[in-house]
Amino acid sequence: MDFTPTEEQTAAAALAARIFGDLSTQERLAAAGTGSDAGLWKELCAAGLVGAVADTGLLGLVLLLEEQGRVTAQVPFAASCVYGLLAVAAHGSPEQRGRLLPGIADGTVVVTGALTEPTSVSASPPSASPASAPPSTAESSSSPASSSSFPVELTGVLPAVPWLRDATHVLVADDRRRLRLVRTAEAVTEPVELTAPWSAGRLTLEGTPAETLGGTGAYDDVLATARTAFAGLQAGVCAGSLARAVEHTNTREQFGQPLAARQGVQLRAADAYMDTEAIRVTAYEAAWRRDAGLPWATHALTAAWWASEAGSRVVHTGQHLHGGAGADLGHPVHRHFLWGRQLDAYLGCGAELLQELGELIVDGEAGT
Repeated sequence: MDFTPTEEQTAAAALAARIFGDLSTQERLAAAGTGSDAGLWKELCAAGLVGAVADTGLLGLVLLLEEQGRVTAQVPFAASCVYGLLAVAAHGSPEQRGRLLPGIADGTVVVTGALTEPTSVSASPPSASPASAPPSTAESSSSPASSSSFPVELTGVLPAVPWLRDATHVLVADDRRRLRLVRTAEAVTEPVELTAPWSAGRLTLEGTPAETLGGTGAYDDVLATARTAFAGLQAGVCAGSLARAVEHTNTREQFGQPLAARQGVQLRAADAYMDTEAIRVTAYEAAWRRDAGLPWATHALTAAWWASEAGSRVVHTGQHLHGGAGADLGHPVHRHFLWGRQLDAYLGCGAELLQELGELIVDGEAGT
């Protein structure tokens, strides 16, 4: 395994770090509230960072998301790259790729996703086309070109979809774990609040038209991609939280000494650092294996488990090491705490992921 970034990945990450560092300030974050920073999103797209993911791969995206997580930037970068650019590039038909990818790259098309509750959405053939064949026969093919030509209508409710208020499209999974792409303008959306301020919304589908994305196996691939990418985002959130805690404990004095001189503080910070590195290296490994075309399903779950379990520990440590200041809801470290807690549960909490990983290992050993 060689996680050394390519020149393109390194350059993209450096550019992202500069843009996020310059524009994702505390003043702009406060002004955005639970919405997104439209100016920052426009700058990222104009710099070509969204479109660059098509060339830098999942590992390149993980590196970019680390930089977003360090400053908890309020943009739908992770969602649109995972559920939009990478999903369409990997599983879209030629027509879908030609129609959607340019808009996703320049930011005029924003895609988010809701994949973890497939039983909440059912699909049926379009009522306006009674002569069309049911999609089940053609959809058994794994070819994106054949399956995407069959539109469907969706019914169901998804109570909390991150970044829905920014999205022009949402990628959902139906009760057969098939990926369906919905235009948000054709669905009913209502704003909701999550733990983290991710401009989320409630999505109601009532016979809403949708197009199929990909064939069998697309759901598992996109979910694993999302878990790996958001683990990279969590690595950045944790690194940012820890950096703030280190700065605070080195400058804050108690009884004539910096807090960082105390062994208990050092041990907490060291544990948080090791947890952060574990999230980072497992996310890197899963992303690298996907880009290399190697089996990676268990590695994606491993990265997601570390992001959930260790991520929660790290952001709690970051807030704890700030003492009374960490209890201030307006303090910058509190944003890292909220993001870390949201990512802890997003796409599966630790216990769920561990069960899924164990079942996958058993099935693999049994040859099923």
